[in-house]
Amino acid sequence: MRINSLKDFQPTLFQTFKNYNKEKFLADLMSGLIVGVVALPLAIAFGIASGVTPEKGIFTAIIAGFIISFLGGSTVQIGGPTGAFIVIVYGIVEQYGVQGLAIATVLAGVMLVVMGFLKLGSIIKFVPYPIVVGFTSGIALTIFSTQIKDFFGLTTPKLPSGFIEKWGIYFQNFSSVNWWVTIIAVVSVLIIILTPRVSRRVPGSLIAIILMSVVVYFLRNYANIEGIETIGDRFNIQSELPQIKEIAINLESIRLLFPSAFTIAMLCAIESLLSATVADGVTGKKHNSNMELIAQGAANIITPFFGGIPATGAIARTMTNINNGGRTPVAGIIHSIVLLLIVLFLGDLTKHIPMACLAGILVVVAYNMSEWRTFVSLMKQSRSTQAILLTTFLLTVIIDLTVAISVGLLLAIFAFLKRMNEYTEISHSTGELKIESDSEVRHEGTEEEKLLLPDSVEVYEIRGPFFFGVANKFDEKMRNIGEHHKIRIIRMRKVPFIDSTGLNNLEALIKNSIKEKIHVILSGVRESVREQINKTNIPELIGEEYICSDIQLAVEKAVELDAVLKEQKPKKVH
Repeated sequence: MRINSLKDFQPTLFQTFKNYNKEKFLADLMSGLIVGVVALPLAIAFGIASGVTPEKGIFTAIIAGFIISFLGGSTVQIGGPTGAFIVIVYGIVEQYGVQGLAIATVLAGVMLVVMGFLKLGSIIKFVPYPIVVGFTSGIALTIFSTQIKDFFGLTTPKLPSGFIEKWGIYFQNFSSVNWWVTIIAVVSVLIIILTPRVSRRVPGSLIAIILMSVVVYFLRNYANIEGIETIGDRFNIQSELPQIKEIAINLESIRLLFPSAFTIAMLCAIESLLSATVADGVTGKKHNSNMELIAQGAANIITPFFGGIPATGAIARTMTNINNGGRTPVAGIIHSIVLLLIVLFLGDLTKHIPMACLAGILVVVAYNMSEWRTFVSLMKQSRSTQAILLTTFLLTVIIDLTVAISVGLLLAIFAFLKRMNEYTEISHSTGELKIESDSEVRHEGTEEEKLLLPDSVEVYEIRGPFFFGVANKFDEKMRNIGEHHKIRIIRMRKVPFIDSTGLNNLEALIKNSIKEKIHVILSGVRESVREQINKTNIPELIGEEYICSDIQLAVEKAVELDAVLKEQKPKKVH
């Protein structure tokens, strides 16, 4: 890795104070206060939905949020737990326990730091959009399915992790619906939806939590309504700082949890860089993607030691920060401090929050994540796009995110190779050859549009990349033609690159041609392609003079060679 400047890995916060003033601080302070309040219910909801205790979600928002703002490459990014991690975290906790989750998160953090130092911040450009929409929509549906029990107050046995099995339990036990719980959940959703019409500064989720907590408190204690569960019925939230926990990482645990860790790292990278890119579009600034990955990695390495879960950049909280005037990382740091103060001094009050209200919040989160309009739009595109989208979506829902992303990327690669194979053309010419006045013509001002070819000369032209996906296409073209001439010009003016398989195929073709006493001339070889060819035996096989810069020179060489071959004893040119 080559580091051109320390600025390549300088947190944005370090550049903030050059022109920082009182007005900017007040704007950051106000935004940080609002975002901190917004983050509280979401952190609690994401923690519970992920299969851990609510305080783990809160401390993730505090610690990871601080680190991401302090070290990050974005001026406005707000970090913390997000809905995208619910599915993968819940699965890891179910299978490997909280300790397994901690190990996977630390490993993911190490991967992110390495990706950042290797300058892989542009990784988001290489993840096809249908895959992103597919797994995001799949996660949204999965989150929605996990909230049905609390949304309707169903009485069910322990829910299985499988999507289909879970819905089977719901249908079997839907008669146990609690209408008081359902009303609380529905009203919570309505409050969240309608609040922005009144005020965009005050989060609807916070209003829903405060109002529904008060209503439920009176229903339980004064109206004697039973069956309405609150956080306090399931968890004991302690208003104190977390202690540092030991994480036993060994080679066996690394082998076991590496796939899950890789999924967390990829998801974190995609989510955080997407969020930062969206924020750039609004603020007009440009984030440092490599430093952002390092910050995300550091957050995910440190947070598990305090009992936290995976964290990344949160688009909703980042946009809330921007909309409320936050323009520097100071706002993100203040948001973490606000959350910490709430936990220390008001943490005991969270036990009164009804589970139905949190279910309503997560249902809204799932809807916003679903991107159903984009999903429908992509379904109107090509069959390959539809296949990638549906496969990623269904595998995310039915199996898991790791398999979904792997298979989705594999399908995307196959689709790309298919398109590139269709894009690459191979033509065959004899007798005369058309040339373009603006390409491969050595003499300026020439009016010649055709080149006459001797009877013993044939020209194959490759148009497009010559890589492993199309290497055999050349052989097939030659076999279909059948009869061949004594001199074969391979025109490569429109070959932008050639890979190792293409080089091997080309070298094998030349060797077979030599066996058949056919002479090969290369024409129009680009500089980058020529560099690759020079690393093979091709220059020795055909001779340096027969690797020509343009078609005119190649034909001249062919005419000279043709004259030699017509002699009674042709001289060897190799």
